[in-house]
Amino acid sequence: MEINEPIKQNKQKNDKLINVSKKTFISVIIFLFALMVLSIILTYIIPKGEFAKDVNGNPNYQEYVENTEVKGISIVKGIFAPILLLGSSDGLSMIMLILFLIIITGVFQVMNDVKGIKAIVNYLIDKFKTREYLFFFVIIFVFMAFGAFLGLFEEILTLLPIVIIIAISLGYDSFTGFLISLVATGIGFATSISNPFTILLASQIIGVSPLANGWYRVIIFIVMYLLLVGLVLLYVKRIKKNPEKSYTYEHDLETRGGILEEEQIENEKFIRLVYTIFFILVFAVLLVFSLVSSIRGYIVPGLIVVFLIFGLIAGYITSKDFKFMMKSFGKGVVTGLPSIALVLLASSIKYILVEGMVLDTIANWINIGIEGKNVYLIAILILLVVLVLEFFITSSTAKAVLVMGILASINIGLSKELLVLIYTFGDGYTNLFFPTSPVLLIGLSLIGFDYFKWVKKSWMYFLLVFLLVIGFICLGILISY
Repeated sequence: MEINEPIKQNKQKNDKLINVSKKTFISVIIFLFALMVLSIILTYIIPKGEFAKDVNGNPNYQEYVENTEVKGISIVKGIFAPILLLGSSDGLSMIMLILFLIIITGVFQVMNDVKGIKAIVNYLIDKFKTREYLFFFVIIFVFMAFGAFLGLFEEILTLLPIVIIIAISLGYDSFTGFLISLVATGIGFATSISNPFTILLASQIIGVSPLANGWYRVIIFIVMYLLLVGLVLLYVKRIKKNPEKSYTYEHDLETRGGILEEEQIENEKFIRLVYTIFFILVFAVLLVFSLVSSIRGYIVPGLIVVFLIFGLIAGYITSKDFKFMMKSFGKGVVTGLPSIALVLLASSIKYILVEGMVLDTIANWINIGIEGKNVYLIAILILLVVLVLEFFITSSTAKAVLVMGILASINIGLSKELLVLIYTFGDGYTNLFFPTSPVLLIGLSLIGFDYFKWVKKSWMYFLLVFLLVIGFICLGILISY
């Protein structure tokens, strides 16, 4: 079996799967560093103290004890916190997280370069494009599943041009292609079921099984899926009657005049079979580790092994070129390094507060402040805090470490499962609305659509999504989720 032509082309192009905006990266680095400096200052201002441990081993013992002997953390220790934290009690789990992020970005890069995702999408398009409404139901579900189960989002930018061409060839427009691929993936990413960058990570940090009460997230997924399908069907019905009502009519004129041929992938069936087996294996491991309590704490190491071994095996047998496969994997690892830097900076904030013995003080103040307060109000306030952080910190992993690390220390009357759900809500949907989302801006540029026009056309949809999110949070509290 020879390397297929698209793979050879990829060798020449050497395109990265994820291109991190330097401007966005630098701004987030500055923001997190400012939080680090603020944290160092707080260790000199806030009274020191900690929650005393019960001599009888009662995990719910919460008596707060002040400590007037400890001074603030040293400046040197605070500045080098991103490195020093690796030797702390959280160091091992942080190292596992970094390894996971490195390996998963490398494996997804390989999958992209050998056309694994495209092979799956091409198959679905070929099967359902003659049954148009069923086509929309299936394609939207698949792209939402990419986000909800695998945590894909940036990666879908590589497929957006293909889906746009298919949408135009069916008599629709590039805006339709944008909705059924990138928007669908973003909604799925937020409506997480086993998303490794939100559900898995947040659950690991706060100490709960990532599949605990997963049935509720499945229901939310179905509701959000039907809402998006309804939006798409309303839009495509309108432009079918009058193509000039398309939001991207002028932009699509040239493309309509000469539709590009769908990219043919050599050995497509074999590639699709290999990655179908790979994903079945990943989901099986995730399910087993989540359901068996004795190994639940090892879910991240387990996934690291599965992705590293079987991800590389899948890449090799689909390319038959070890050198190309490792080069592709290395390229993916490089694209993931900025995320590692953000995670370390975000983690250092908690490390500084812990070493300065003020995190428990802050947690105690919050506990006192919310005592007797309405839990519904508390839940909404947490959501709003995550939304504000999302505007400045677009990295899901960095934000999860920062937010969930602090929430794990606070007794706020909400279940850990619900806290994870609130975090994923606040982190995800705004990726399709905030102007600080580079993926959104790139996607809009590909269809020639202005950001402010997007806001104008989509604000009612996202308002409805926000109201549904509030409703699901309140219902979760009501049913003791």
